[in-house]
Amino acid sequence: MLPDWASDMPTQILDEASRFIVGKREIVKNLLIALLAGGHVLLEGVPGVAKTHIAKTFASILGCEFRRIQFTPDLLPVDITGSFVFDQKTSEFKLRRGPIFSNIVLIDEVNRGMPKTQSGTVEVMQERQVTIDGQTFRLQQPFMVIATRNPIEAEGVYPLTEVQIDRFMFRLYVDYPTADEERELVEKLSTIEAFNVKQVTSAELVRQLAGYVDKVYVNDDVKAYMVDLVRKTRDLKELELGGSPRALIHLYKACRARALVEGRDYAIPDDVKHLIEPILNHRMWLSREAEIEGLNISDVVARMVDETPIPGMRSLEPAK
Repeated sequence: MLPDWASDMPTQILDEASRFIVGKREIVKNLLIALLAGGHVLLEGVPGVAKTHIAKTFASILGCEFRRIQFTPDLLPVDITGSFVFDQKTSEFKLRRGPIFSNIVLIDEVNRGMPKTQSGTVEVMQERQVTIDGQTFRLQQPFMVIATRNPIEAEGVYPLTEVQIDRFMFRLYVDYPTADEERELVEKLSTIEAFNVKQVTSAELVRQLAGYVDKVYVNDDVKAYMVDLVRKTRDLKELELGGSPRALIHLYKACRARALVEGRDYAIPDDVKHLIEPILNHRMWLSREAEIEGLNISDVVARMVDETPIPGMRSLEPAK
């Protein structure tokens, strides 16, 4: 059983986020899931849909150290990681830490950075450590990169490679708000701009909460369901490229984290159904025939989930 504080904290985080982020509760929930599961998130959307605001609010509510990096073509890896600087007063080299030494790092317009800078950042994301002049420094925990990308821009950008994109646990699309949400946005604008965000937890408590993820029970049938779905993507005629073993690992970790966010100490098939699309949507390629038919990845994933039976379904809860 989860302690009361661990069950209550996710709801408190989401409720506070709803005061300053209109209509994006599911996106904030997925950010929390990724953070607890040790993953990173790629936020996509046209300019002005609050991608940066979402990340900043999320970090403020958690009480985590937050840094924003604006990627530009002249940005170098050393600008992100830091370097040793000679101190004339002490005649010694001192480490000047870069912005990557934070809990939550927002990389705005990640596709505007040069490929060398992109690769260096992805390496830090994967290894969770920084090597400067031969010395290795572990990053503080929790640690998550939230990268934003504008999907409609084609000039002055350097597209991420498939290998780099695969390092992100989720790709989340931030869409335009509905009419009701925009009316609510206008009504709450003064509150949002005041940004009196209440810190409901701390980096230490987030670390403790993340420690419960590995204790979430996943029975054999739910594991088999995950495996069946990911393996099926490799055989679908609509896809040129299916999900990798890393996609399966991310799905498994994310499902355990979602169970925790939902106040459970065991995973259920609904966890898989909710997470399979943001886990897979940036890892698969449509076939030419599917593109001609006007299909997209979300359509293919949704149909695959509908057609894949849930195996067995013995007791979902761990034995007492």
